[in-house]
Amino acid sequence: MLPLRSELGPAPAGAVGVRPPSRPRAELSRGSACSAASCGATNPMSVCEHSVHRERDASNRTNTPDDLEGNESEEKSEEDSEREEEWDTDLEIEETKEPFDPTGKTRYIAACQLYGVVPISYFLRHMKDSELIMKHHGLGPQGAKALSLSLMTNTSIVKLNLSDNWLNGDGAAAVAEMLKENCYISDVDLSDNRLGVKGAMSLSAMLLENTTVVTLKLSGNEFNDHSAKYVADALLANNKMESLDLSHNMLGDPSGELLGMAIAENTGLKELNISWNYFRSQGAAALARGFEANVFLRVLDLSYNGFSNNGAAALGEALKVNNVLEELNISNNRISVEGALRFAVGLKENRTLKSLNMARNPMQSEGCFGILKSIQANSGAVVEILDFSEIPVNKDFADLCDAVKVLFPNLQIRHGGNATLHKKDQPKVEIQSSFSVEGDS
Repeated sequence: MLPLRSELGPAPAGAVGVRPPSRPRAELSRGSACSAASCGATNPMSVCEHSVHRERDASNRTNTPDDLEGNESEEKSEEDSEREEEWDTDLEIEETKEPFDPTGKTRYIAACQLYGVVPISYFLRHMKDSELIMKHHGLGPQGAKALSLSLMTNTSIVKLNLSDNWLNGDGAAAVAEMLKENCYISDVDLSDNRLGVKGAMSLSAMLLENTTVVTLKLSGNEFNDHSAKYVADALLANNKMESLDLSHNMLGDPSGELLGMAIAENTGLKELNISWNYFRSQGAAALARGFEANVFLRVLDLSYNGFSNNGAAALGEALKVNNVLEELNISNNRISVEGALRFAVGLKENRTLKSLNMARNPMQSEGCFGILKSIQANSGAVVEILDFSEIPVNKDFADLCDAVKVLFPNLQIRHGGNATLHKKDQPKVEIQSSFSVEGDS
């Protein structure tokens, strides 16, 4: 039991009296008002013991258990927040994201709204196919931009055909940017889209980064000698592309100089088509030098140019050294008898060429005879197809054909023929036609 205050003696000056908590006195009770005499009037600096008790009682009544719990919870929350700040990591709670769309459908619809074009239903139906053929759809530059944004994330399409869509340079730039990001598309056809110099520049920049595209068709895109610089840069840097089609453009002799040097250094291209261009003697000679140094090219189409005799002679010299080329097409190149005979010199030493097309050249039967004679003189020749279509030949050539086929039984020779050559009697077949007319019964 605690001793009473009276038993402990008078409180020292300035001390605060302690009242037993078992008997709290009401705030307005009779004994609550203390006089100056009872509170130690002799010491004006002393504190009234009862006043202190009233203040403590008031504070006890103000801080109820609920308030105390609230204060404790606030203190805990502050401590928890401090701990969270101390233990902050990169594993933050992220917002819910939309699932990845491997076809790019959602992105395509949004891109169509952005560029103000109508979504193409054919594309929406075939987004999951491995080959997308969208020829003649009239995409235009804006449609190409929307399509390209979608194809950036598409993982299904590996062959893309956008020929004849009027893409122009802007559309080609959008497709090129897409091919920098897409690593699935390996076969691209952008023929007949009027890409011009800007398109050539954009695609060249793409080929400096892309290592996926192995087949690229750029036929009929108005590429000229200014465009050839960008094409040559791509051939020098990119060794992953295996097939390139530059036919039906406007590449001339200056282009031949640039492309010839690039072809000589390229180590990846296996098939090249530069038919239907403006290569003449000078450009043809430069290209021939490039082919001579190249050791990877297998198929070469030079048809419908103007190589003439000097170009044919340069190609003949290249065939002496090149031991890789298997198919060569130099039809419609203004090669006369002289050019054919100079070209034939190279065939006497070549041991890899399997198919040679010299159709529709003004080389006459004498030129064809010289070509066939050089093959006969080459014991290591592997030629299987000789095409002299639409070139009339004479009986001397026919006799030589029979002799050469003894040495090379698998050799197939096509020529324009002659009215008196290889004429075979056709069996007469009588066709009887019977008609029955049914009358009204």
